[in-house]
Amino acid sequence: MVPPANILFLLLLPVAAAQMTPGSCSGCGPLSLPLLAGLVAADAIVSLLIVVVVFVCARLRSRPPQDDKIYINMPCRG
Repeated sequence: MVPPANILFLLLLPVAAAQMTPGSCSGCGPLSLPLLAGLVAADAIVSLLIVVVVFVCARLRSRPPQDDKIYINMPCRG
């Protein structure tokens, strides 16, 4: 399900796009090679950071609690 704020954004996006006139972008053009390389590197770093955070959180959640009880009918905890 889409959150209400995203629904509002999706509804207003065509309105904003319709108000832009063609050719109104001053300074638009191909990006310089160092800027493009920096953007790609920054995107890779942020993506890697997100993957690491998700992996760490998943590992912390999957660990069973350490207790001294013996669970007979639970093979993963006995």
